[in-house]
Amino acid sequence: MVSDRTEFAVAGAPGEGATCRLDYRAFAYAGKFVVGDTGKAFLRTVDGSDAAPEWEPAQSVPETVNPDAFETDVLAAVSFSPDRTDPACCRLRYVTVHVARRGEELGPDLVRRTVSWLADAGYERVRIAVNNPFAYEALYKCGFAYTGEETGLAELELERPADAPATTRDDAERYRAGLAVFRDREDDPPEAVRRFLADRLGDGGDGPADPPRPPDSPDPPRPPDSPDPPDSLDPADAPDSRNTLTDEDPS
Repeated sequence: MVSDRTEFAVAGAPGEGATCRLDYRAFAYAGKFVVGDTGKAFLRTVDGSDAAPEWEPAQSVPETVNPDAFETDVLAAVSFSPDRTDPACCRLRYVTVHVARRGEELGPDLVRRTVSWLADAGYERVRIAVNNPFAYEALYKCGFAYTGEETGLAELELERPADAPATTRDDAERYRAGLAVFRDREDDPPEAVRRFLADRLGDGGDGPADPPRPPDSPDPPRPPDSPDPPDSLDPADAPDSRNTLTDEDPS
């Protein structure tokens, strides 16, 4: 299990001024974790060792940047804060995974553990907005479900109670409706996106798929030629750089 290999830590609740300096070469949205207005939670290595000791960045840092200031034991990070119009609801703002550690279920594991912490902190609901189908799928595995709403940034809203999976999580029509939004947005999506959506929506002739199951409820067997389901929430995993998991200005 991922939890056996990582340490979950909350650096601070919203408004407590928690900051973290992530290596911008390894993490998308690294700059969002330097500001202290949001809460922040992390998966770290259990012994404080480097998250990716063999990783070599593709570029060096400028002379004005001290690389020793980066927190190198961080595997994945999430920021969160209360919804501006509903203080009982907390929004996950940014989720990012170290570039060398993607594909290890770190993003979904961090989200699940953060949601549990938020439930203990007194929040009733948790929301997140996404604009790529890979994050959408991974969040379904975390107990979220599509609300049928979109933000002004053309992101799909997903929500779950803080203390339990969404009751609509197994609603196959709702799940596919969200995927259809992604399918219908672009005339020529990246091939990986097209194949994934065709597989999940049944456009390839094999019939539509049901919502993915959480880790303790394995998915049924899949055809050998169908694309692998995603296991990361990091936006850089999406084939198109426009497909990002962001929440710049939610309602």
